[in-house]
Amino acid sequence: MSLLITGGTVVGPSGSYPADVLVEGEKIAALFVPGGGPDGVETVDATGKYVIPGGIDAHTHMELPFGGTNASDTFDTGTRAAAFGGTTTIIDFAVQRTGEVVQDGLAAWHAKAEGNCHVDYAFHMILGGVDDDSLKAMDQLVTDEGISSFKLFMAYPGVFYSDDGQILRAMQKARDNGAMIMMHAENGIAIDVLVQQALSRGETDPVHHGLTRPEAMEAEATHRAIRLAEVAQDCPLYIVHLSASQALEQVAAARDAGRNVFAETCPQYLYLTLEDQLGAPGFEGAKWVCSTPLRSGKEHHHRDLWKGLRSNDLAIVSTDHCPFCFKDQKELGLGDFSKIPNGIGGVEHRVDLVYQGVVDGKLSLERWVETISTTPARMFGLYPRKGVIAPGSDADIVLYDPAGRTRISAETHHMNMDHSAYEGYEIAGKVDTVISRGTVVVAGGAYHGRKGHGRYLPRGLSSYLV
Repeated sequence: MSLLITGGTVVGPSGSYPADVLVEGEKIAALFVPGGGPDGVETVDATGKYVIPGGIDAHTHMELPFGGTNASDTFDTGTRAAAFGGTTTIIDFAVQRTGEVVQDGLAAWHAKAEGNCHVDYAFHMILGGVDDDSLKAMDQLVTDEGISSFKLFMAYPGVFYSDDGQILRAMQKARDNGAMIMMHAENGIAIDVLVQQALSRGETDPVHHGLTRPEAMEAEATHRAIRLAEVAQDCPLYIVHLSASQALEQVAAARDAGRNVFAETCPQYLYLTLEDQLGAPGFEGAKWVCSTPLRSGKEHHHRDLWKGLRSNDLAIVSTDHCPFCFKDQKELGLGDFSKIPNGIGGVEHRVDLVYQGVVDGKLSLERWVETISTTPARMFGLYPRKGVIAPGSDADIVLYDPAGRTRISAETHHMNMDHSAYEGYEIAGKVDTVISRGTVVVAGGAYHGRKGHGRYLPRGLSSYLV
């Protein structure tokens, strides 16, 4: 099947230009000067719209077991919602807990996802127990399974936590096999002390989730991770869900020194605050409990994170999509904030929320595309198959209408959640048409895709290293 996208403005990291895009089957076949494409093929009119590569959300948690429940989006519901929001690839996290076999954890995630995804998907691997067997498994996953990134946790003792010695061993292995180490950088041992002290004082409301995870705990852990990676001969290091100015300063200093240190942030850290959301009256703030937590609006975190995106000290905007319903799930923490399942849903809104930064003058069009698509593809071994409008690349294409408007609401979103973290937000732009591997899956506000269309993507090594 041939498809010609006409009249649009192609946007990529190197610039924006008018071009017609020819799709043949699942691939982009050619780009033409406007009007220069072949006759006799089906056309899609993109006049007045941006033609961008499909979004890549490099941090999602579909069906993740957490805190006695499971993330409310399945791979079916979550990837369908992603498609509505202009994201055509997700990278989810397969999980190995302490004492489990790494390959068994990966097999469990393949079983959850296979045949259920509406868009393409790949996996990172969480290592919850670093020992000789899991270190050996890292080599096997890189070589045979197309998994080239491994996530470690400096938080959650007894669940995912790795001590500095375990982290160093994993980093040394990654340095040898070329993998990326992804780090949840919070000092979980100290945080657990602060949590117990708060609860003993009767401080049980959701806002105390943020107050017991202070910025210093994120900055200290970020610094420690960067230093451990240095000892591991500059092992590639990627800090996930960076939320605060002090942690960003640590990443910026390492990058200024020429280190292979990278970081992502998430829309919640660009827009939401501890006071307005997490500190909402009563138990309402539970909707916004996530880790790392929302930061104070009285400080300069939002400003600094947007600046970090402009300067590339922050390379990517992901979502850390880990949704839980307020009813029955978030309510597990009534009377004890430490029992509230951690996570915010946002896989459907990332492309829009970052585009609002373009409208507000905080990012360029080109940087928008870089942070939501091209850099994730390069960082995690999917480029140039994904992340670019170019001949030979997969025909994952979004037509984005800058004259449209998007109102975010639980009444209209497609995620399996009973609330929205961004309820009532108005975006000065709109996802118009979404094409996944040459197939139109969203058009005119209607869904045309199907469960099972999405394929597993084995990944190569990062092409983003210095």
